[in-house]
Amino acid sequence: MSFFGPERGGKTGGGGLASEQNAAIDRRERLRKLALETIDLAKDPYFMRNHLGSYECKLCLTLHNNEGNYLAHTQGKRHQTNLARRAAREKQMEQPAVVAPTKKAPKVRTAPKIGRPGYKVTKMRDPETQQRSLLFEIDYPEIEEDIQPRHRLMSAFEQKIEAVNRHYQYLLFAAEPYDTIAFKIPNKEIERDASSGKFYYNWDKEKKTFTLHIFFKAKREEDEQQPAQPPPSGPPPPSGPPLPPPGPALPQGPAWPVQF
Repeated sequence: MSFFGPERGGKTGGGGLASEQNAAIDRRERLRKLALETIDLAKDPYFMRNHLGSYECKLCLTLHNNEGNYLAHTQGKRHQTNLARRAAREKQMEQPAVVAPTKKAPKVRTAPKIGRPGYKVTKMRDPETQQRSLLFEIDYPEIEEDIQPRHRLMSAFEQKIEAVNRHYQYLLFAAEPYDTIAFKIPNKEIERDASSGKFYYNWDKEKKTFTLHIFFKAKREEDEQQPAQPPPSGPPPPSGPPLPPPGPALPQGPAWPVQF
């Protein structure tokens, strides 16, 4: 037995239920009509008509055949999502950018130089260890406030004033506004242990005097003395005829040093 009555959920005389496709088409048509009544395309910044007579959405990069199709697109999910992204990006660009903290540039001193400081160098020797030492006393009467003199050693290969001599090194002293001065000292190892009292420096703020006392390391006796060569071993040379008597003496001239 068949049932010819109206479908469940339908209205008598209204036909059958619409499919999902037909419902979507009807919804888009209603949205298009509503958009035509409420939206002015002349004020839409993303609406553009190309040379072919069709319409384009500059935001979504889509192509439409007529204005109604474009208006239906503006009510869709894709266009609305792109509008939300564009609004969030513009809001982020309007916010002031966070500037990373910059490092302060070192202060460049522009005070003119006033010349070389006065100095005194004393050569000394330790009576117990026989170590040689040098005592430097540098006077800075016009030194700037809150400035302490600096010193450092420089090899002969760093400087560009004199010819390179690997047997010497340079000891530099610097303090504003005086010129930097350098002392040429032997290129020997220097004691660096301050606890032993053989490396001492001091800045006297009242007298404006910088003092530096350095000791050169003493060489060992076996390093300074060359080992004696052993006598040649083997049988004595064969005896021969006696040597002839010496000839006349040569005229004496200047004595030249002989290097071994």
